[in-house]
Amino acid sequence: MRSPSVKGHLSPLYVTGEKKKMDSRCHCSTNNDRVLNPILYNILSQMDSRKPSQDCLNYSSVPHRCNCEVRRTLCLESPSEICKEASAVLVKTVHFMKSLPAFNQLPPGDQFALLKSCWAPLFILGLAQERVDFEVTDVPADSMLKKILLNRQESLEAEREQPTVAGVSKLKSCLKKFWSLDLSPKEYAYLKGTTIFNPDVPELKAGLFVEGLQQEAQHALREVVKLLHPGHEERFARILLTASMLQGITPTLVTELFFRPVIGQADLLELLVDMLFYR
Repeated sequence: MRSPSVKGHLSPLYVTGEKKKMDSRCHCSTNNDRVLNPILYNILSQMDSRKPSQDCLNYSSVPHRCNCEVRRTLCLESPSEICKEASAVLVKTVHFMKSLPAFNQLPPGDQFALLKSCWAPLFILGLAQERVDFEVTDVPADSMLKKILLNRQESLEAEREQPTVAGVSKLKSCLKKFWSLDLSPKEYAYLKGTTIFNPDVPELKAGLFVEGLQQEAQHALREVVKLLHPGHEERFARILLTASMLQGITPTLVTELFFRPVIGQADLLELLVDMLFYR
């Protein structure tokens, strides 16, 4: 007697589950790469067959041009111009923090914790206020080829989170929301205050004091909104709702997109600490 077919005894649930696993993969990086990148595919296939170990390049982990929003990486179209504008905004951001007497009264440890927590959203508010617009483009394919040929998967560049279509889209959407609100300088100033003094930052020694400062900033923002926009009671809520979008944009995205071309391998947070405490 012939043994029963394994395929015939697989449950529909199992088959469906396996199909979902396959469907969840990035199809634009599997189905099209053999056609679009035959050279890269052949290189990777040869390397996989030669070195079937953890040290060899795995096709699924190799940086490649991918059309899905999650994995497709981007860079600035005009880095020299935009990075210069971004650097100017960052300097203004740090100076704004240093100019606040209440911030200077905090313990140094609390100042550092708040800086680490708020510099990225504060910088994005600066981009919005200065109306810094920018265009992006795909990361050049030749740089990916170099990474593959040089086997640089474990380099610092490969380990860092790179700007993706999804991440940049969030940033651009946030900026457009702020531009549509057309905030005044005073509204931006008080909104920055509510962003800096965040009592939810872990391990604050003066947490209650910081909470009080945030409440003062929110109250001042509400009052200036009433003064500048009488009859628009919903504006204050719209401002806070738009500001909540800042939390969905990672500091890594901001660093890699605007500052990595300028600072190279340096740690941006260390540079910010130097600007805040020692200059």
